[in-house]
Amino acid sequence: MKKILLSAIAVFAFSFANAQEESDFGFSKGDVLVEGNLSLTSKSVPDGNSTKTTTSYGFAPVGGYFLSDNFALGLGLNISSDKENSREVNTFGVGVFGRYYFLELGQRFKVYGQAGLGFDSINDKVADAKSTEFGFHAGLGMNYFLTKSFAINFGLTDIFSVVNNKPKNGDGTTTVNFNVNKFNNFFTTPTFGLSFRF
Repeated sequence: MKKILLSAIAVFAFSFANAQEESDFGFSKGDVLVEGNLSLTSKSVPDGNSTKTTTSYGFAPVGGYFLSDNFALGLGLNISSDKENSREVNTFGVGVFGRYYFLELGQRFKVYGQAGLGFDSINDKVADAKSTEFGFHAGLGMNYFLTKSFAINFGLTDIFSVVNNKPKNGDGTTTVNFNVNKFNNFFTTPTFGLSFRF
């Protein structure tokens, strides 16, 4: 484990040193963005004489095209799974988004706002229940460029969202979340990923 950690640090340091020699970090009109974001949470809480374990993971690959130096339009997928003891809920979705880069913190840090529409199909295997969701989400994120073409992406929880959930055999419900005044919980569902510029 120690050798793996030292190797990872060495690779990062080498990438960082090479990146120091480059300039012009960020995106330009005509660039293509390919990104993959991961999220993973796991928690165990006492539940009477037993322990309730909840594990969630998600993978969200996206691709976008820059119409200007700061604005991109794109498509994405949403693949996730939530497991609670013997219960398992799987989600598969597609969506469109717009991303605008509005702040630079030095040459390498780029902050963006992103809004999008998404459609999800949800399957609860244990309850044998299916539902669909259609929603609007708006949030913030950051890129840290290691090189001109390669960046680490950090996405924060949504600031605002509206989601309509419709069970297969039931009435739909609409949920509205506004997260501006909850900065203590702002980092509760971050996603990490890699971004590539072509």
